[in-house]
Formats: sequence, structure tokens, C-alpha cells
Amino acid sequence: MADTTHPLPQSPAKNEPGFVRAIGLFDGTMIVVGSMIGSGIFIVAADITKQTGSPGGLLLTWILTGVLTIAAALSYGELAAMFPHAGGQYIYLREAFSPLWGFLYGWTLFLVIQTGTIAAVAIGFARFLGVLFPAISPEAWIIHPINLGSKYAISLSAQQVVAALMIVLITFLNTLGIRLGKLIQNVFTSAKTIGLIGLIFVGIFLGRNHAAIADNFSHFWTIRGAQPIEPGANFLRSLVPTVTAASGFFGLIVALGVAQVGSLFSSDAWNNIGFTAAEVKNPKRDVALSMAFGTIIVITLYCLANLAYLLVLPLAQIQNAPDSRVATAALSAVFGQAGAIIMAVAIIISTFGCNNGLILAGSRVSYAMAKDGLFFQSTGKLNSRGVPGTALVLQGIWVVILILLRTRTSAGGYGNLYNDLLNYVVAAVLIFYALTIAGIFVLRAKRPDAERPYKAFGYPILPALYIVAALGIVLVLVLYQTQTAGWGVGIVLAGIPVYWLRSLWLAKTERTN
Repeated sequence: MADTTHPLPQSPAKNEPGFVRAIGLFDGTMIVVGSMIGSGIFIVAADITKQTGSPGGLLLTWILTGVLTIAAALSYGELAAMFPHAGGQYIYLREAFSPLWGFLYGWTLFLVIQTGTIAAVAIGFARFLGVLFPAISPEAWIIHPINLGSKYAISLSAQQVVAALMIVLITFLNTLGIRLGKLIQNVFTSAKTIGLIGLIFVGIFLGRNHAAIADNFSHFWTIRGAQPIEPGANFLRSLVPTVTAASGFFGLIVALGVAQVGSLFSSDAWNNIGFTAAEVKNPKRDVALSMAFGTIIVITLYCLANLAYLLVLPLAQIQNAPDSRVATAALSAVFGQAGAIIMAVAIIISTFGCNNGLILAGSRVSYAMAKDGLFFQSTGKLNSRGVPGTALVLQGIWVVILILLRTRTSAGGYGNLYNDLLNYVVAAVLIFYALTIAGIFVLRAKRPDAERPYKAFGYPILPALYIVAALGIVLVLVLYQTQTAGWGVGIVLAGIPVYWLRSLWLAKTERTN
């Protein structure tokens, strides 16, 4: 099959027609920080402590996540500087391997990774807005759930309406141009960063609980209340054992691997600045620096936030925080009922800023795919404000659909489809990250003389260690979360026939013409 793309120039610093280069280093760093910090840091500590079973395990999980994320960002910088074009990781995979691999990443990103995350963050926004305005309830039905078979349903509640309106508003604002989009990002990211620093300050300096400190730090590595982690499929039960974090070295490795699901997703989206590279003023320098600065800032804040939790709450209270709202429990322990209100406001600000960054960046991947003939042609056009308006709208429509679709639970209730989808693609996301970093090695062999304004820090050792660690976590997920990992691979593989059918149609069109 003929390659439907065109190689990028060796010196890719020129403007792409129509795009406005308005993103500076500070703006880029705010996109990274704002896209990474959503609601995860405020809730995932509960699950992590159940999996690792100790205060030390909680902090070690975040330290490992930090090392992995920063290592990946420092490695991605080389690719970002080589190919500062709209599309980011899609472009890197396309150029290192083939258009197929770029398409599979873009396909999964549009269907689940970016849009599913946006949907989850929007519901988080509506849920915490409901703390201030109780009428915004998940059970305040406008349209009662309509079952779509035995496993799925569609509904419209007050909570879903607010989440959908959030998507419509942010999407509309971003169609008005990159300058407005970056202004919103800068304001909300600055506000929520200050809010997270405030949470850390309260936990470390004002809310220190001597009973919690004694419980957590006198028994720092003592494993308590750790959940059993079972093989993910029946056929694996004879091959790998059920473990807990207390089951020796192997059990601890499995627990830390499974715990990475929450911490890595809370730390994801650091690569989004690469999607907007065509709008960065000095892309050869600032995309890589934005990734590095942004990830270092966020990971530092995340580790300090979890330290603050341990200074305020005993381990058992972290593990059993109502609705997993660990940050809310920590502030409530210091300020009483007012703590819940303060935390709700902080998360409302955080989720709004997070979704602005995700919505702004994600549409640029659809644009890049369309320019290669691998997505709807209309999404490959810029509007009069120099942004991919149609791609933004199409992305918003799909997010709203994900918000409206529900899963049916065995207890007769209703869950959110995007939660299942996000769980499914954890392994796939790590595979794409590892593959992209492997692209550094491939491109150094394929294009040894290409201009590299920035070279991967610690090459080849640090990128290689990341690949090994990421694939190691994938192996743990395949063994112990087999069904979700399998579905994730299935979503990726489902893109292959779509890609080939599209290629056959293009070939037929060329012959006809």
C-alpha cells in the first residue's frame, strides 16, 4: 500500500499556514500543568493505599510515577524539537514507524484516551458543583435511563446536563482563537496551582495530626488493610498467584504496578503541549522545556500533597475516605464542614482548567490526521481565528455522547461508560508511550543527520529504562487486570481494519481519477 503521508522537512521551524504562534514558554508550561492536574490527585490515594497497604507504599507509588513521567518527558523533548507540528505524538509515531502506528494512536486518543478523560473530568466538575448546589444530582433525572440491551443505557440527569454544558462552553471559547484559549488556561492553572499549594501548606503546617503522624510514620512500611490482588482471568490462576502487598517482593511489585493505574493517569496529559506545537512561538526549544518544567512542577506538588495527607489522616482514614475523597477528608479534619466546601471549590476550578487544556490540545491531533487523509476532511481545516474549529466541535460532540452513555451494574444501578473505557486503555497508553520513546532509537538510526535542537536526556540509558519499566507495568496489568487490558488492546486493534479500509478507498479514488 502506498504511503498516504508526506515526510516532514528536516528543519521544521516554519509556520504552518493559518496557525497563530502565540504560545510562549510560560503558556506551554501552564498547558502541561493545567492538563495534568484534574481531580485524580484529590481522590486516588484511597485506592493506592488499599493496594500498597502502607504509608511508604503510597509515597513510593508517587515517586515511581514521578520518575517515569519525568523520564518520559525528558525523552519526548527530542521528538518534540525535531517535529514541532500540530499533532505531537501522532506525528512522532508516524515518522518513526509508519502512518498505521500514528493512526492507531490518534484513533485511540479520539475514541477514548482524550475524550474519555474529558468526559470524566466534566462529570467530576458537575459532581463537586453539586456539593455547592445539591440540585445538580446524578439522580435528578430529566430523562430516566433508557436501557440499550443488558449492559448499557442512556440517560440525562442534572449532573450530566451541567457536564455537557461545560464541554459546550469550553469548546466554544476555544473556537475563538488560541489567545483566548491560552488566557483561560493561564488563569485557571495559576488558580488551581495556588489552591493545591494551599492544601499542601494546610496539611504540612496547620493540620498536623500527632496521632496520624505516629500511626503513619512509626509504621511507615507496615502493611495494613491491603486488598488481595487476583489474577485477571481464570486460566491464569494456575500460573500466577493471588497476592497482597505483604506477599514478599513479588507481591509488592504487583501491588506497585497495579497502583500505577491511578497515579499515572493522574499524571497523564503532560504530552499535550506537543499537540499544539504549531502554535508555539519557539517550538524547537519551548515544547521540550514546557514538558520538562510542567512535569517537574506537578510531580513535586503531587508528592507533597500525599505527604500532607499522611500528616493529617491515619492510614485507615485514607483507605476508607468517603467516596475516596481523601483531600476533602483532610481539609474536613482541619476545618470541619467548611473543609468540604473549600475542597469542592478547589476541584471545580481545577477540573475546569484541566478540561480547557485537554479540549484545546486534543483537537490538534484530529487536525493532523485529517491533513494526512486519515480523519474527516473537514477537521483538517482552520477557522477564521486560526484554530481547527470543526475538529473542536466534533471532539465535543463525541465527549457529550460519552457523558450520556451509561453502563448497567449487577446491582441494578448505572455507571459511567467512560470509566470502563479509561480502565480498558491503561495498558494501551503505556504501550504507546514506550513505542514513542523507542522511536527515538529508530529515528537516530533512520535519520542520523536530522537536526536535533534538543537531545534526549540520559540517552540511551534513561529512555531504555523507561521502556522496560513501562512494559513491566503492562505485563503486571495483563496478568492481574486481564479483562481491562485485553479490551484496551482490542480498541487499538479495531483501528487496523478502519485504517486499511480507508487506505483501500483512497487507492480506489486515485485510480478512478
